[in-house]
Amino acid sequence: MQTFMGYERADGTAGIRNLVAILPSVSCANPVVEAIAREVPGVVPLLHGHGCGRGGCDLPGHSGTLQNICKNPNLSAVLVVGLGCESLSAARIETVTAVANRRVERIMIQEAGGSGKATARGIEIAKELLAFAATQERTPQPIDKLIIGLECGGSDAFSGITANPGVGVASDRLVKMGASVILTETTEMIGTSHILAKRAVDEKVAAQLVAMITNQEKKTQQVLGPMAKRIISPGNQDGGMSCIQEKALGCICKAGSSPINQVTAYGEIPSQKGLIVMDGPGYDTESMTGLAAAGAQIIIFTTGRGNPIGFPFVPVIKVVSTSKVYNHMKDDMDINAGTVLEGRGIESVGDEIITLIEKVLTGEQTKAELNRQNGILCLYTQTTAF
Repeated sequence: MQTFMGYERADGTAGIRNLVAILPSVSCANPVVEAIAREVPGVVPLLHGHGCGRGGCDLPGHSGTLQNICKNPNLSAVLVVGLGCESLSAARIETVTAVANRRVERIMIQEAGGSGKATARGIEIAKELLAFAATQERTPQPIDKLIIGLECGGSDAFSGITANPGVGVASDRLVKMGASVILTETTEMIGTSHILAKRAVDEKVAAQLVAMITNQEKKTQQVLGPMAKRIISPGNQDGGMSCIQEKALGCICKAGSSPINQVTAYGEIPSQKGLIVMDGPGYDTESMTGLAAAGAQIIIFTTGRGNPIGFPFVPVIKVVSTSKVYNHMKDDMDINAGTVLEGRGIESVGDEIITLIEKVLTGEQTKAELNRQNGILCLYTQTTAF
């Protein structure tokens, strides 16, 4: 796979989906966004619970994440809906997106004369943007425009020996082909900094990895005290996991063995190719939002307990760790890595993942897409509200 059929965007990126999104700049605009989406089938509402009442690093962090969300290649165009008195600027989101040569429009509820008038105008704009999207066509795109995000959620004791290593095989092959792969969830790297640092492309990246993981470990100790070594969910424990180090050793398997070329902030678009590590939380929906903001066109999500959640405009491939869960939740899971426990080789799991990626690139829907497991945008929050 040297190329894929994608929708080339004006900024040089390429999407594998061709969607129109409606993004509220603040949660107060969610009802108008929902009203527009009800009247215009085919648009994607990007609901979230943020946009105001926060300070510190959260406000610029949330703003930057939403700006990068608007630039994700899977989106052909975006309508930003603001209220008019929020902290997070809808005008700023529009400007940054437009500067990146991406199609974007904006309406403000207070300026429009209220929610009814804003909804009516939003319906008109959404239809115009759908007509614009319909003019876009798939063309051959080089594989180096492809970014794959890696995620795990609802892990169990088998995740680290079936699903995650299987994804690791696929990750190495994708990097070798020229694609980029992003590993995130810093909390779930605690205890592995010495392993990841050895894979860094240079000393600077190694130091960044160690600092990133050390900083996250300090935060967990401040919040959880003596319980910091556990920080795993009840489902993880029920699935046979004992501590965060055990989960972390399985988590990093998703990134295979390729050199780590860059460390990025949450939601930051990488400037390098190959394997990237993004600083981010272990909470699945926050983590996936960061991967989408970083430009990922596909997310590979491993699970042991069976987490069906997807993402509004990024196809999510579910790789499950056991045949038991796969057979029990077959409508939600895409790939059964549990057959490794029955004698199947890890390499063949990687083969199956690559084959499915090739199909998804050309339009085949994942189980999460078919089931409309879209979820919502969930932005990484590091400070308390005021």
